[in-house]
Amino acid sequence: MSTLRMAAAADEFGRDLEEDFAIAERLIKEARADGVRLLALPEACLGGYLLSLDNDTELDEGPPALALDGPEIRRLAALAGEMTVVAGYCEAGTDGRRYNSVACVNGDGVLGNHRKVHQPLSEDASYASGDRFHAFETPVGRIGMMICYDKAFPESARALALDGAEIGVVVSAWPGARTNATTDLAGDRWKRRFDLFDRARALENQIVWLSANQAGTFGSLRFVGSAKVVDPGGEILADTGVGAGMAVAELDVAQALETARRAMGHLRDRRPETYTYAGAVSA
Repeated sequence: MSTLRMAAAADEFGRDLEEDFAIAERLIKEARADGVRLLALPEACLGGYLLSLDNDTELDEGPPALALDGPEIRRLAALAGEMTVVAGYCEAGTDGRRYNSVACVNGDGVLGNHRKVHQPLSEDASYASGDRFHAFETPVGRIGMMICYDKAFPESARALALDGAEIGVVVSAWPGARTNATTDLAGDRWKRRFDLFDRARALENQIVWLSANQAGTFGSLRFVGSAKVVDPGGEILADTGVGAGMAVAELDVAQALETARRAMGHLRDRRPETYTYAGAVSA
C-alpha cells in the first residue's frame, strides 16, 4: 500500500505579493512538517482576486500579471521543493491577454497550468477565458486542475477524469451569497453549493478531490473557506470549515479509485451515444 498525504488550504490573500509569498511559505512549511506531499493553495493566492464582481463598482487595476516562466512562479517552485504545490495567479499570456490561471509546481519547475474556462458575472471584464481541460503527470499521480466556477459544470471534471486524472484539484475564490447574506457563513447558501459541487464532482467521476479556497474578505467579497479533501465516494475526509486552515488527509489513491469503481464504474459504464441534444452527440 502506498499512501499520499495531501492538503487543501483556506487562507486570506491580497494584492501585496510579498505578503502573499509569506503566507504561501508558511503554509508550505506547515504542510511539509505534517508530511504532506501535495498541497493546494487558493485561486488568485499570488496577487489577490477581484475586489468585486459588479460591473458598476469601481475596481482597482486588478492583480499583477505574472508570466508562467517568470521569477514569481520560479520562486513558488523553489518554495515547493520536493512537494507538489498548486496555486492560483493572474497569468500574463504571451498573446498579451490576462488569464485567471493555476499552476502546479515542484522544485523542478512547472508541471502543469490551467486557465479558467468558465467566468461568472463580470469576471470576463478582467480576464480572457481558457479553452481546454487536461490532466498531466506529477510525482504524486496524474492530476487535473480547474478554477472555482469551472466546477459548476460537470463536463469540466468529466473531461479531466476521461483524460486519466486520479486527483482533481480545484482552487477557488468562492464568496458567500451576494443577496440575503447570512451572518454565519456556515449556513450560507453559496457555501452549500460550494460543498455540493465538491462532493458531486468527486463522486460522479470516482476520483480524489482537493478543493482550496480563499478565506476572510477582500473588497466587497466575503469568502466561504471550506477547503476540503473528498474521497472517490463523495465523502469528505477533511474540511477547514468557513475559516482559514488546512484540510489534511492521507489516502492510497490507486486503491481508493479501484475500490470505488469495482462494482459501479461511472466512467466505464458511460453510454456516450445516448447523450444527445438538438441532434448532436456529446463526447
